[in-house]
Amino acid sequence: MSGPDAQTKMQFLFALRSKGVTDARVLNAMEEIDRGPFVRGIFADRAYEDMPLPIACGQTISQPSVVGIMTQALQVNPRDKVLEVGTGSGYQAAILSKLARRVYTVERHARLVREAQEIFQALQLVNITTMTADGSFGLPDQAPFDRIIVTAAAEDPPGPLLAQLKIGGIMVVPVGQSDAVQTLIRVRRSESGFDYDEIRPVRFVPLLEGLGKDG
Repeated sequence: MSGPDAQTKMQFLFALRSKGVTDARVLNAMEEIDRGPFVRGIFADRAYEDMPLPIACGQTISQPSVVGIMTQALQVNPRDKVLEVGTGSGYQAAILSKLARRVYTVERHARLVREAQEIFQALQLVNITTMTADGSFGLPDQAPFDRIIVTAAAEDPPGPLLAQLKIGGIMVVPVGQSDAVQTLIRVRRSESGFDYDEIRPVRFVPLLEGLGKDG
């Protein structure tokens, strides 16, 4: 599959910068990972526009600028072990794989996991572990994590995920009622507890418990 032409790629990166994505490592990762393979069907020709698009199982692929801002807020280091809750299309995990040592990504819809794994294999992204599970409980067997990113909105940062964050670790999560405007929150864990700061308003699908009914 051929990627975007030079002008499309330039416009894509310009849109990211204009929305506040300025971190050089994040921009390089987003230049390297082609969004095209993650957008299928009738929306494929809109893969390079800065907009969210529908994917299977009633989910969405976030708009690139939001992916960039969340990734930037996460402040991933090359030695970090990262947990992503909500694999979706796999696009966010693919970008994280260029920035972190290891990415664990959890998704409640088995179909999305299968499709994301196919893309990761095609792109030879060997440092991503994808699994079908209820992400609201995190991955206790692999905890603690240096960084945790949640790509669905919770009313509060989920307790099990906070518990799986290392001292000095960072979690980025959209918080708010599912049908209203949510706020992207960055949580830092210190020796004495958790510090929260608000990044910007966002809209995400709600974080649901249990597995999807799609086999």
